[in-house]
Amino acid sequence: MKTVFLALALAASLAASPSFAQAVAGYGGFKPLPEAGEQADASRTYRVIFDVSQGGPDDKPLKGLDRVARLTNMLEAGGVDVTHRQIVVVLHGAATPAILSDAAWAARGKGAVNPNSALVRALISAGVQVRICGQAMTGNSISESELEAGVAVDLAALMTVIHHQQAGYALIVG
Repeated sequence: MKTVFLALALAASLAASPSFAQAVAGYGGFKPLPEAGEQADASRTYRVIFDVSQGGPDDKPLKGLDRVARLTNMLEAGGVDVTHRQIVVVLHGAATPAILSDAAWAARGKGAVNPNSALVRALISAGVQVRICGQAMTGNSISESELEAGVAVDLAALMTVIHHQQAGYALIVG
């Protein structure tokens, strides 16, 4: 009986874990639909800029950042390597504090750990450029020393979006 229970528990855990490649493990979950149209194409280069301005609760990662992870994971699962994924996310508005390091998050009394910091690090590790609007950063009294490592500061989200769209990047707002 104990063996049957362990076998069932193992089967359930394997079924719950993704059986496809994930560039951003633990975030951006999706269900593969191999028969659906518009699948990732490994021969394409995906140039995408996400404009994330929506905030969220102080105890969960931003939905906008999770959406970036979802696209990154879908492309990875579809065989699109990091050299063919040119993904940029620029944060501003209510999303600005998401780029705070854990220490800066805690210093602002928001909790011990920024719920976005692990996701931001995972996105950067997966080759996603994470950028912050310098105007929003200044407006929120955030200094560069308070940023999660690897986050780049741009003059303004407006410039970042314009420049990337002019360079052929698809814009996703959210």
